[in-house]
Parts: sequence; C-alpha cells; structure tokens
Amino acid sequence: MKVLIIGSGGREHMLVKKVKQSAKVAEIFVAPGNAGIAEDAKCVAIKDDAVTELLAFAQEAAIDWTIVGPEVPLTKGVVDAFRSAGLKIFGPTKAAALIEGSKDFTKALMKKYAIPTADYQTFTDSVAAKNYVKAKGAPIVIKADGLAAGKGVVVAQTEADAVAAIDLMLEANHFGDAGARVVIEEFLAGTEFSLFAFVQGEAVYPMIPARDHKRAFDGDQGPNTGGMGAYAPVPDLDPQHVHFTVESILKPVAAAMVAEGRPYSGVLYAGLIETDQGVKVIEFNARFGDPETQVVLPLLKNDLIQVLEDLDAGKDPQLAWADGYAIGTVVASAGYPGNYLKGSPLPDLPADQECYVIHAGTANSADGTYIANGGRVLLVGSKQATPELAQQYVYQYLSVFNQTESFFYRTDIGFKPRM
Repeated sequence: MKVLIIGSGGREHMLVKKVKQSAKVAEIFVAPGNAGIAEDAKCVAIKDDAVTELLAFAQEAAIDWTIVGPEVPLTKGVVDAFRSAGLKIFGPTKAAALIEGSKDFTKALMKKYAIPTADYQTFTDSVAAKNYVKAKGAPIVIKADGLAAGKGVVVAQTEADAVAAIDLMLEANHFGDAGARVVIEEFLAGTEFSLFAFVQGEAVYPMIPARDHKRAFDGDQGPNTGGMGAYAPVPDLDPQHVHFTVESILKPVAAAMVAEGRPYSGVLYAGLIETDQGVKVIEFNARFGDPETQVVLPLLKNDLIQVLEDLDAGKDPQLAWADGYAIGTVVASAGYPGNYLKGSPLPDLPADQECYVIHAGTANSADGTYIANGGRVLLVGSKQATPELAQQYVYQYLSVFNQTESFFYRTDIGFKPRM
C-alpha cells in the first residue's frame, strides 16, 4: 500500500513510525512533514489545509489510505473531498469535525444529551459576557468558540483576567472569526486525563488513557501550552472512571452525533477531568491528540492500517496493548509559548535503543543539520516495564540539551518529580 499522512508535527511523526511497522505498507508520504519526518517518509510540499492540492496528489500518486493528523483540514472538509473521489481516508467529515470546530456546538450537544460537563453560557456581546463573569465570580474559563491553534482558552484566576480575555476575543478580535463568540464555563477542579477512541458511527473502541502536562514549567507552573509531555497509561486513574467515560460519555456522544445527522468516524479525543462530582468533559477533539499520541501509539500492539481496514469494514479491531509504560518529554524553543527563538541548531541526537525521538518543529539548515522551526521542537520518549525506568531513560537522553539556552524542557514529566 501507499499511505499519505497529512500534517507536520510530532503527532504525524508518531503516526509515520507506527504505520512503518505495517507489513501492508510499501511507501509513506507526508504533506508537508518536517525535517525529522523526512528521515522516515517522503515529504510532499503541500500545506496540510490545501484540500484541492492534497486530493490531486493522492489521485496522482494512487494513495491507498490517507490519515489526517491536524484539525484544520478536517474542519475544511478534506474527508468529504476524498470520499467523494472514492478514496479511503481516516477522519471525520466536516459536519462531524464541528465537535472540535465549535465549542458552542459541542457544549449544546452535551447539554441536550445529558453528557457531564461544566456549566456554561455563550456570548457575542462583551458587556453581557462581563456581567456573567461578575455574577459567577472567579476562577472561570473563557474559550474562543472556534479553532485558535490551541491558544483560545484562558483559565482566569481573577475577574480582571476574565474581563481582559473577553476584551481580547470580542473587542480586539485577537482570534478573528474563531473568537467572535466566546464560551464561558465554570472552573472545574480535579485531575485531568485524556482518552482516545476509534469511532465508526455508534461503535466505540477505546484506547488506553493518557495524561498530558499542559503548563510550561516544572510543578505545573507558567502559561498553558500545547503540551510539554505526556505518559500512558495512568496508574492513579480509577478504572471505574475509565468505564464511566466509555459508557456514559464516549458511547453517548457517538450515538448523539448519529442522531444529529453527523455520524462520526475517526479518532475521537476526550479531554476529561476527575472531579468531586465524577468525570466531566473539558473538551472533545476530532483527531489524535498531541503529545498523547506519542505515548499511546507505542503501546498499541495492532497494525494501525489493519485497524483502519477493520473499522472501514464495520469490524471490531480487537485492540491489544503492550504491558509497560511510555513517557514522552517535549523539548521547546526558549520563549515558548510566547515569542520563541527560531533557527537554533539542535545538538547531536544520539541513537539510543531505549528512547525514541519524535520531531515536531524541526527543519534542515544549509549544511543539512537540524534546526528549530517551531515552539515545540521534538519529544523524547521511552517505553519500559516501569514508569520510573522510562522516566530515567528519557532524562538521561535529554541531558544533551543541557549545554544550550536555546531550548528548555520540564524535568518532572511522568509520575513523580525527578530527584
């Protein structure tokens, strides 16, 4: 088979490495990819949201399966376009991808079908939004309704912070159309986790849970980021909470999407929180999450292409998971998630059989060496029998970055702070 993977980040590099394991696959193309991905696949200079160009390439190259990594091409209808042309593609339609594309849509869906989530209201008027904040108090969460590259959520600890976020979105138009409406939610206290599932209509096949570290600095300090590391599975997670998530959240949501005329196919990502009132939904995403994918897929024993074919045929893919644990720590450019350095040379990345390196934001310099080309540059992961051993190998590897101020990483990704 020939496989096309759409995207350019760490999630896509992990998908490449997983697909490479399949005996069914002869060639892998990635559009547009990155410098590290180019070591494992053929990169194609097409932007991930250029739907017409992606379709033309897939037809010309006789691609057998396409896997969509990021959310933007999904919300632009890349799946609809490929399916209309008779091509196999893994991901939700434009109508179904609205579960990530509009927070207001998703909150209304959960309210209608009694799926547990934070109380909320949606606003287009800043005065009304600020009055709501004053009535509710802080902490409180302000979210841009649409896609804002992971930056449209503000957890406001004070009313002043909430007002500033409302002004940024509704008055200053900082996120454009994505912030023309804001969803204001109650703040949920608890412990977060993620659960992915393969979904085909009402059929739901859950993966193993993972936990992402969102804050930039050790001890969960600093600004929210796209994720500074993750681990899977989650030993302290109550198995009853996982069961509840599958039976009372994922399956009802899949059924709700069918009932709404938006049947879902692809990976459904549930961002969840364990609260005193039980598990509640923070968000849904319409694709594999990043960086959780980089610790979930290494533990999946199945051939990923066989999984896609089983789903496409309406079969249970019979997911099987390796024993052990995976931990992945992100190396970011100095300044991330704000204004960050670009073009910094990476140190030599040694081959290490105990660790794997997943490129997210890298490019090649004129002499062919790796340079930083994004906020999150790469992830170093390890799969081991115990979480402590995985953590040990990851941080031994990351010592190659300790001699440069151009990059930083958290030293506490995993199960307990590194001593």
